[in-house]
Amino acid sequence: MSEIVLYEVKNQVAIITLNRPEVHNAQNPQLLEDLDACWTKAAKDNDVKVILLKANGKNFSAGHDLAVPEAEKDVFANFDYENRGITGQYLWEQSHYFEYSRRWRNNPKPSIAVVQGACIAAGLMLCWPCDLIIAADNAWFSDPTIVMGIAGVEYHGHTWELGPRKAKQMLFTADRITALEAEKLGMVNEVVPLAEVTAFSIAMAEKIATQDMFSLMMAKRVVNQTIDTMGQPAALQAAFDIHEFQHTQCLARSGGKSAVLTRDVAALKKNNESRS
Repeated sequence: MSEIVLYEVKNQVAIITLNRPEVHNAQNPQLLEDLDACWTKAAKDNDVKVILLKANGKNFSAGHDLAVPEAEKDVFANFDYENRGITGQYLWEQSHYFEYSRRWRNNPKPSIAVVQGACIAAGLMLCWPCDLIIAADNAWFSDPTIVMGIAGVEYHGHTWELGPRKAKQMLFTADRITALEAEKLGMVNEVVPLAEVTAFSIAMAEKIATQDMFSLMMAKRVVNQTIDTMGQPAALQAAFDIHEFQHTQCLARSGGKSAVLTRDVAALKKNNESRS
């Protein structure tokens, strides 16, 4: 693991920290792979009872890193897939976005996300898999991917987290949801002043860690299994497939040059800047 994701264990709590504050913790392939390695490490560590995910800097995560160097524009270049184009797009996003998020959600140990500032698009795929979300009072959430011609990020938890009407509003308008509104909707557990949010979240994690590990795992499992019985896994998979289908439209519009049009990325950046 590199220094862009930090890992430490204190009082039976594994603290995972996103550490790209200079780019608002935008997610490049290295960050995602390191983050997944940290989740796996925490799952296997017998001294860990609770996993806490937080981020350094002003914002929790600006989503996918859209400002990659020119030499890295082809996101599949370093991956050994026989096919590129939409096949490579599908396989890469399935493994690095959808399956990572599902694996974190299904980690047997309780998890807490600590969110401050902006949590945009793919940032949602980091906090939504967690069991609890503690938000600073300056936190806000948005998925403006409709600006790019995409109906939501790869892990489509919107309807489950917000309910169908608010999910549609979030997607149709690309507007923000504030921390207080997210708490009202049930997406966020607690809203805490920014200066206190980390200490508050660690204290909650340590409180949870005093419980019996097997009981914690079973409590998490019974709730997750209830949601699974309601059809969440199938719904998320179907939504991911729709997401990938939309990439074919982007490929067609760009003449096969890129899975995401440059002008669409620029539009997304402009949209985010107008709301900052």
